[in-house]
Amino acid sequence: MISRAERTVFGEWWWTVDRLLLSALFGLMLAGIVLSLAASPAVAHRIGLDTFHFVNRQVFFLIPATIVLIATSFLSPYWIRRLAFVAFLGSLVLVVATLFIGAEIKGARRWLNFAGIGLQPSEFLKPAFVVLAAWLFAESAKRPEMPANLLAMLLLGATVTPLVLQPDVGQTSLITAVWAALFFMAGMRWLWVFGLAGVGAAGIVGAYFTFPHVRRRIDKFMEPGTADTFQVDVAIDAFQQGGWFGKGPGEGTVKRIIPDSHTDFIFAVAAEEFGAILCLVIIALFAFVVLRSLNHAQRDEDPFCRFAVAGLAMLFGLQSCINLMVNLHLIPPKGMTLPFVSYGGSSLIALAFGMGMLIALTRRRPRAETLAELTHYQTRRA
Repeated sequence: MISRAERTVFGEWWWTVDRLLLSALFGLMLAGIVLSLAASPAVAHRIGLDTFHFVNRQVFFLIPATIVLIATSFLSPYWIRRLAFVAFLGSLVLVVATLFIGAEIKGARRWLNFAGIGLQPSEFLKPAFVVLAAWLFAESAKRPEMPANLLAMLLLGATVTPLVLQPDVGQTSLITAVWAALFFMAGMRWLWVFGLAGVGAAGIVGAYFTFPHVRRRIDKFMEPGTADTFQVDVAIDAFQQGGWFGKGPGEGTVKRIIPDSHTDFIFAVAAEEFGAILCLVIIALFAFVVLRSLNHAQRDEDPFCRFAVAGLAMLFGLQSCINLMVNLHLIPPKGMTLPFVSYGGSSLIALAFGMGMLIALTRRRPRAETLAELTHYQTRRA
C-alpha cells in the first residue's frame, strides 16, 4: 500500500489521480479484448488470416496504449499544453501527407503505412486540436483584448481543410461539433450560435452534393427500401436475436456475415452473444467517463483545464454515441470506432493519448498549486 506521506512522483500521482475514472477506462479496454475474442476470429477466417490475428494485434496495441495513457497522466497542465501543440503540428503534417502518399481505401486517403503498420494521423489530430482550442478559448476568457477567438477559428479551418480533402466527413463533423461546444462555453453570442448552425447545415448539404459516398449513405438511411442496407439490417437483427442475456459466447451469426463486425459493428456482436445486459453495462461505462469528467470540469477553477477536460469528454462521448447510433440505425453509417472496444491500433493509441491528457487535467491539485500555476502562466504572458 502506498502511504500518503510518500513524496515520490508515483506516490503523488496515485493519491491525486481519479482512480474510478481510470478503472472505467481499463474496464472498456477489457471489454474490447473480450469482444475481440468473440467477433474477430470469424472475420480473420473469412479473409484467410490466422484465427486470432486481430485478437493478438489488439493485445499488442493495448501495451503501448496503456503506457501512453499512464505516462501522459503524470504531466502537469503546463506540459499538457506543450505536448498537445507538438502533437497537433506533427499530426497535421501527416494528415496533409496522406493527400499525396496515403493509401487510397474506398475512395479516401486517410492512412499512411510505416513498416507494414497502418497509421491514421487524424485520430491523433483530434485530441491535440481540442486541447489547443481549449487553450485559446481560456485565453479569450482571461484576456479579452487578445484575438483568441479569431485564432481558434483559424485553427479550426487549418484542421478541417485537409480532412475534407481526404475526404473524411465524419471526423470533420466530430471536430467541428466539439469546437462549437467549446465556443459556446466560452460565452459565444446567440448571433454566432445561429450563424454557426447555418454554416453547419450548409456543410451537410454541401457534403451531400459533393461526395458520392455521403450521398449514398444518406439515401440508404432515408429510403432503406431503395438501396442495399445489408449490414445495418443484420445488426438490428442481432439486437433482436440476442434478447436480454444473449445466445452465449461463440453462438452468434452476425460476426460471420458482416465485414466490419470487429470494428464498426462490434456492438451488434456484443448484443447478439452477450445480450442487452452487457450492452447496458458498456453504455454505463461510457456515460460514467463522460459525466465524471464533466463534473471535474465544472468544479475546476483553471479556465484551461475546465475547457480542455470538457472538450476531451465531449470528443470521447460523441464518438461513442455516433458508433452506437450507427449500430442502432439511428443515423447513416459512418466508419467511426467504439472507443477502446473496436479493433484498431491508431484509434486505440490516440484514444489513450486523449484520455491520458484528460486524466492528467482532472488530477486533484492543491489550491495553492493551482493559483501558483495560474500566476506563473499570466506572468509569462504579461
